[in-house]
Amino acid sequence: MTYLRVYLCTRTMSDQYSEQARQDFQRARFKAFMNRVWGTISGQPTTLLSYDEIKEKLHIGGPIYRGVQTVRVDQIAGSLNRYHEFDRVFLPASDKLAQRWESVNRAFYEEISLPPVVLYKVGQVYFVVDGHHRVSVAREQGQIDIEAEVRECATRVNITPDIKLNDLVILGNKVNFLERTSLDTLRPAANIKVTIPDGFDRMLEHIAVHRYFMGIDLKRDISEEEAITHWYDNVYMPVVNVIRDMDILKEFPGKTEADLYLWVLDHQSYLAEEGESLRPPEDAARLFVDDEIKKPGRKPRSDRRSSPTDKRSGAKGAMGKGTKRKK
Repeated sequence: MTYLRVYLCTRTMSDQYSEQARQDFQRARFKAFMNRVWGTISGQPTTLLSYDEIKEKLHIGGPIYRGVQTVRVDQIAGSLNRYHEFDRVFLPASDKLAQRWESVNRAFYEEISLPPVVLYKVGQVYFVVDGHHRVSVAREQGQIDIEAEVRECATRVNITPDIKLNDLVILGNKVNFLERTSLDTLRPAANIKVTIPDGFDRMLEHIAVHRYFMGIDLKRDISEEEAITHWYDNVYMPVVNVIRDMDILKEFPGKTEADLYLWVLDHQSYLAEEGESLRPPEDAARLFVDDEIKKPGRKPRSDRRSSPTDKRSGAKGAMGKGTKRKK
């Protein structure tokens, strides 16, 4: 009789766990539906990041084994090959996941230890290689962290769990910029950020033009490395220093110092077309501030792209140190 009572009690508890696991899954599916609706309305990302897409766009290296670590579950936002089966917060996207999900959830209630999940780390984001259901259940049960075997992938740019697809395009352009310039090696403190989609391509043009006119002014061949460092030290940073000194970035919410640098050179290009003399970068920046801040009726023209040949404006115009040149 004692054995029978223990058996029935165990069976009852198991049934209760199974029913609770089923209810939890249904609740998770409803939350996934609401997240999808909210994502459609707000434009916020709701799908998991694809490791293959990140690898292709950011040219990441590795992975290198880092051992078993405790990882915050809110930093897990991607998957190696199952990114369509869960949303960005790892809620199940299909009823087909019910059996495995509920099985893992029952283990949670029964306090059964499960092996660590396997993750790839890129920047501040973790991608699930093995253990998608365990991560999903952990988030749904309110766990803060989870045990994981971590393999880290080298990257030249940082990414965070809230990254959007548009951000990924720009970061891919930044990787291309860094691969072509090695600015992160030549100037380790440099951390250029833009929100303008073609911003890094435009900077590459500025450097090319700057190199060309440096060769004319100095009457010798200019190496790529010399042109890059000279552009950064004598064109880009003087503009950025004015932006910082005048504390004007707060007047442009959501924009970056590099965005304003591009606007300053666009403004310089416009003035050159109107026949005005070219200015040193810091003077061009202050003139931009005067026009855009003191005249609130005018708006920054973020969509206007300065041409590499616009009256030697842009990168070369800033190098000219105020010398007036013929049109």
